[in-house]
Amino acid sequence: MTVLVFIGSLLGAMALGMPIAFALLSCGVALMVHLDNFDTQILAQNLLEGANSYPLMAVPFFMLAGELMNAGGLSRRIIALAQSLVGHVRGGLGYVAIIAALVMASISGSAVADTAALAAILVPMMRRAGYDVPRSCGLIASGGIIAPVIPPSIGFVVFGVAGGVSVTKLFLAGIVPGVLMGVVLWATWWFCARRDAPPVAEARFDAGVALRALRDGVWALVLPVVIIGGMKLGVFTPTEAAVVAAVYSLLVGGLVYHELRWRELPRLMLAAAKTSSVVMFLVACALVSAWLITVAQIPQEVSELLRPLLEHKILLMMAMMALVVVVGTALDFMPTVLILTPVLMPMVKLAGIDPVYFGVLFIMNNAIGLLTPPVGTVLNVVAGVGREDLGRVTRGVLPFLTAQTLLLLLFVLFPALVMVPARWFY
Repeated sequence: MTVLVFIGSLLGAMALGMPIAFALLSCGVALMVHLDNFDTQILAQNLLEGANSYPLMAVPFFMLAGELMNAGGLSRRIIALAQSLVGHVRGGLGYVAIIAALVMASISGSAVADTAALAAILVPMMRRAGYDVPRSCGLIASGGIIAPVIPPSIGFVVFGVAGGVSVTKLFLAGIVPGVLMGVVLWATWWFCARRDAPPVAEARFDAGVALRALRDGVWALVLPVVIIGGMKLGVFTPTEAAVVAAVYSLLVGGLVYHELRWRELPRLMLAAAKTSSVVMFLVACALVSAWLITVAQIPQEVSELLRPLLEHKILLMMAMMALVVVVGTALDFMPTVLILTPVLMPMVKLAGIDPVYFGVLFIMNNAIGLLTPPVGTVLNVVAGVGREDLGRVTRGVLPFLTAQTLLLLLFVLFPALVMVPARWFY
């Protein structure tokens, strides 16, 4: 009965058009009433404590770093460097998109921000060069979802807080899976480019141009090394890494590249604050529900339903990943993470599954959900920025969506692919 109250109140609030954050809050109130434990003071206290988290402070700083990176010219230089290296081969602009997505993912941690930046620069270039535009948009969207998996990932920060898992370990464990997502995209684009990409232009690789692009973009390439190296060596925490990323992007964009105008800072800070406030309020409301989910013993009830699978870790992981896929088609990335984490984590621990391993696959699965309609936030962003019909972009993304899903399945079947490389970085 408690599970029905939880699901019914949440879906009912969403069906009425209530924003996800308020739907989660209403769900919490419904659970309190059902448990005959309604107390506005407890509700307010948990709401405040939900956002009062040191690791969550990384979110606004990584958001600000992304804004500063785009405004300060770091994104454009990353794309220019990638183009100087592979722009001369057939389908070269697609490979540029993949390389740029990997590098930008290691700076901002936001799929939407990275996708918007890539689409704004590359879609017009690919359209002028004669590429299949829906397929190109699908590739850029698929590259954008690498951001939640490669550190610094905002998704890992939120999951770590909600699930009580080390954010630093999640960051380091996400490196190899994120790179493999790029490798899979590269292979898929190679097959697509044989048919969809225009013939190779007469331009050839120019070592001089590549060296100049490298020299111009080296400041942008240093930032991922600083962030990952600093966490690996214990110099700073993920939250401190976010501050370092924001300050570094500010100084490089303003003092080195001279593209960031100081008068733009209030606008960029306001944009980052607006996005961050949505995430923070969502987290606060979700953690109210998470507390009540624990009090109502919903995880125990769900565990009883899945108890036959507890002895079979791979089957349990497949069942949980299938649940995330279903929920991810209806909900956006962050609500899915916040709703399912407190429900699934007790089962993960009970089955003896490494929480870091589960966290990497869970976030990767939710990132893939950003490509699935009807919500498909990243898909909508690339369609809007690229001025392309959403239906055509959805068809264009299918080969890349399939490839990423098969990679996720491979990680489920062979956990060592995630955990063995992760221990190299611990």
